[in-house]
Amino acid sequence: MPRTMLTDKAWLKLKLLMEETGRVYNKFEHRNTLEGILYRMRTGIPWRDLPSDFGDWSTVYRRFNLWSKKGILDNIFKVLAYITDSEWLFIDGTIVRAHQHSSGAQSQNDESIGKSRGGLSTKIHLAVDSYGYPVHFELTGGQRNDFIMAEALIRNSPKSDYVVADKGYDSQSIRDFVTEQANSKAVIPRRKDNTKKNKDMDWCLYKYRHLVENAFARIKHFRAISTKYDKLERNYASMVSLAFAIMWLPMHY
Repeated sequence: MPRTMLTDKAWLKLKLLMEETGRVYNKFEHRNTLEGILYRMRTGIPWRDLPSDFGDWSTVYRRFNLWSKKGILDNIFKVLAYITDSEWLFIDGTIVRAHQHSSGAQSQNDESIGKSRGGLSTKIHLAVDSYGYPVHFELTGGQRNDFIMAEALIRNSPKSDYVVADKGYDSQSIRDFVTEQANSKAVIPRRKDNTKKNKDMDWCLYKYRHLVENAFARIKHFRAISTKYDKLERNYASMVSLAFAIMWLPMHY
């Protein structure tokens, strides 16, 4: 039997969350199916190469695709992230390589794949709470600048006292949005060419910005996250939601 990830306590919590959506019934094979999805997330193998211990690969994939369509995995992440310490909010983005097999989807959308210096890539824009746990994320093509998604990240995250970001978010419009719309204080360093300088910066708080980098480092241990193999943005987003849910699970049992 391949190595699995779920303890009995973790599965019990996930099963309850899945059943509460009203879209997943209590079936004994669901644990093995979810283990198969997690195995693929961890190893990055093609679905067809999924070990038979998890059942027929096409059954596991169809169920994952169905749960993705219904928003089951995204809902699990949102429920687990609901109770959070929102005093500080850290935002940042990271680029992941899009595998050549992820292109060619029969869709009119770009499926969050764009061309950057490294070739085809996708960018994960993330907001984490005071303890470094993810609370909201957005996907774009890898060529999109970080600050473009700043307002969406802040708007869809829990209200916080401080919003902390790096120089990539140095924009007066973002600072105004944080102050006026989010009713928070922006902790964003200014670039060298900015005439206002950094006299008002809280450098002590800024040192904790590594928490969002730590969250990226944790999910990139999963090969299907560090490289985008999924053709559809929806399915990749579900994988990312599942990875973040796995981060949250120990806080709930």
